[in-house]
Amino acid sequence: MDVNQPTLPSEETRMLQDLVRKFVDRDVIPLEPAVLKREAEGGGFRLSPEEEAGLMARCQELGLWGLDVPEEFGGANLPLMSLAVVEEEMARACVPFTIPPDSPNLHMMLAVASPMQRERYLAPYARGEARSAMAISEPGAGGDPAGMTTRAVRDGDDWIINGRKIWVSNVPKADFIILMARTGEGKRQEGITAFIVEKGTPGFVVEREIRMIGGRSTYELVFEDCRVPHANVLGELGRGYAPMQLRLNVRRMQMGARCVGMVRRAIEIMADHAQNRVTWGVRLADRQAIQWFAAEAVMEMHAVRLMVNDLAARLDAGADVRMEASILKVRATEMAQSVIDNAMQTLGAMGMTKELPLQLMAQQVRLARIYEGPSEVHRSAIGRRTLGSKV
Repeated sequence: MDVNQPTLPSEETRMLQDLVRKFVDRDVIPLEPAVLKREAEGGGFRLSPEEEAGLMARCQELGLWGLDVPEEFGGANLPLMSLAVVEEEMARACVPFTIPPDSPNLHMMLAVASPMQRERYLAPYARGEARSAMAISEPGAGGDPAGMTTRAVRDGDDWIINGRKIWVSNVPKADFIILMARTGEGKRQEGITAFIVEKGTPGFVVEREIRMIGGRSTYELVFEDCRVPHANVLGELGRGYAPMQLRLNVRRMQMGARCVGMVRRAIEIMADHAQNRVTWGVRLADRQAIQWFAAEAVMEMHAVRLMVNDLAARLDAGADVRMEASILKVRATEMAQSVIDNAMQTLGAMGMTKELPLQLMAQQVRLARIYEGPSEVHRSAIGRRTLGSKV
């Protein structure tokens, strides 16, 4: 594949997108009022066990399972561009549901997992029978993962891990976590190793839950003489940074697609209101300010969707995508925040209510400007690469 040429979705991808669009419209969005009400009343941004089980069963019935999972694990082995359109459609609903499995950790494990790890961890994960979490950030190294200080020391056939991680998602439901720790004396990226740590391992402590905006929660983890077998080293010793970056870049592609999906929904809500709301005898849709809101939204959304497709194609081709991933991460999240804010402004007081998904989307996009690398860190990386700086 020539990654310098624009790549358009295949007919197979367009058919998949149509299938997922119908699934979202018929099965997911109808759950949104209950989810929004639950969150507004302090019950958490969550699905009930019955709601989640129903969506899982429907996904299996429709064949929406393991979409980018290799055929050897029972998946469809679709390219990441297909995953991108799925993420876009799913993000139209403000409902906490992801079609299994969570792709970034899948791709990291596919790249470096040993035969034992593929059988014990990757296979059930790919089938949607196990869940995982990723522990990278630390209290003193949030936006700078290369500055981590959590350390693993070899002790015979085991490694003893000591340190602290923070802002870790999905901890309560995770059967295992992928933990990044320093095993060498090198600075920055050198000497970082990935470990698979199973839930319940002695010395692995969930210190606290940290409630975030947008209805989300993250967790702080402590590792106190946590003993992990050498067989659970994921990839090569001291070379965990590159596969971690692969995982992060797949996540950034997903984030871009999700931003497009949220913006599509915001435009739909804004357009419906503008066509029906009349002020001083004039529809909002006929007022220039609102027209410009809409024009800016569709122009920016189109540009970001092209960026998503480009990044997905480059990832599938195995290209170095650090620059493209950083550009997309910044542009997509900032675009979505601006469009959703304009949609809320168009709706006036109704845009401020917890009865609509806009307020939760706005909070979630604001959070997205921080995780997987703050905008400022990505801007600095883009600038350094452009100017050839070695700093």
